Amino acid sequence: MEYLIKNAIIVDAKSDHHLQKRDILIENGIITNIDSTIKVSDKSKVIELVNLHVSAGWFDSSISFGEPGFEERETIANGLKTAAYSGFTDIILNTNTNPVPDNKGAIRFIKSNGDKAATSIHPAGTFTQSADGEHLAELFDMSQDGAVSFFDYKKPIKNPNLLKIGLQYTQRFDAIVQSFPLEASISPKGIVNEHINSTQLGLKGVPSLSETLQISRDLAILEYSGGRLHIPTISTSKSVALIRDAKKNGLNVTCSVAAHNLYLTDDELHSFDTSYKLTPPLRTKEDIKALIKGVKDGTIDMVTSDHNPIDVENKNLEFDHASYGSIGLESCFGTILSKLDLETAINALTKQSQFNLKSSGVEKGSIASLTLFNPSIEWTFSTSDILSTSHNAAMLGKKLTGRAYGIFNNKKLALHKL
Repeated sequence: MEYLIKNAIIVDAKSDHHLQKRDILIENGIITNIDSTIKVSDKSKVIELVNLHVSAGWFDSSISFGEPGFEERETIANGLKTAAYSGFTDIILNTNTNPVPDNKGAIRFIKSNGDKAATSIHPAGTFTQSADGEHLAELFDMSQDGAVSFFDYKKPIKNPNLLKIGLQYTQRFDAIVQSFPLEASISPKGIVNEHINSTQLGLKGVPSLSETLQISRDLAILEYSGGRLHIPTISTSKSVALIRDAKKNGLNVTCSVAAHNLYLTDDELHSFDTSYKLTPPLRTKEDIKALIKGVKDGTIDMVTSDHNPIDVENKNLEFDHASYGSIGLESCFGTILSKLDLETAINALTKQSQFNLKSSGVEKGSIASLTLFNPSIEWTFSTSDILSTSHNAAMLGKKLTGRAYGIFNNKKLALHKL
């Protein structure tokens, strides 16, 4: 089918049409023409939306759904629909399922369940068997079947020798190891940021030291072993400084930050709303300033929604006993654009190549993998905006700027009626 995107401002620094208003013609999934005005036949589907902007498709490096094992939280089908309507053409699915994906059969299952969606799903495989931290999983076999990185979801790699061996081994097939930045022994029962608020509220704290200590160790191992290391969802100013120095020294390290850690501080905890029980925890205004600077100067490679649906039975509990996590796909772009300028935001959302994934630009002859959005709309995130099955949303009630219309990807158009 032929699609014509009308009067769209292109946001793609690598494109000859950057920040220009253009028509974009798509035929059989390929961008065949970009011009100030394009005339087409009556058979073409014309897409014309208010203040329409188009960029290369957005990428989210940390997504959880539930299936298999926790379908009541989110199925793969509904999760991918939510991702598409939220502007994401590509997502990495985390390993917090039951069973965990620690073999090639599990990777094939995930890919086959998402192969007909507009949003492309890229599974992570566990770093260790059963994600138990003891023995390496079938890393090579999983990579051959489509696993794009290896991660025991939100579990630190306790054994430094295991991380060293994993980084050395994965160099043979250019794979990425993810290491969650938490030295848990520093805060064995901590659940929120260790600061004034944790003391006032009587909640056990997680000091920033628990994050930076793990990062320091992991960077030292990376320097020794080589390989490719990704540090997901950093949250402290010292973490930014450590990774900035490591990159200057030539280490092959990337990192991400969760969108809500750019917006929310631990002041939110006074409500005792368990939607704010997150890992890593919400930190301070000073940390937010450093994280935003890190995104702007490229120290932080990408921003993720860190979407993690949790069923009511595990969220509507006393704060100490509730599960960690918040959904974030629907509010992700609005959260980011409330804190960053448009070009920086789009750059932070289009870093597929960091995970060896192909990224198509907005150019004639390219595969059409595009996100359609309105960057100026101001709105308040409410329950009616939630597309996910679960409703544990830390950004509920927050005023946001910018919203996705949807995507064109995999020869499919997925538009959300705002």
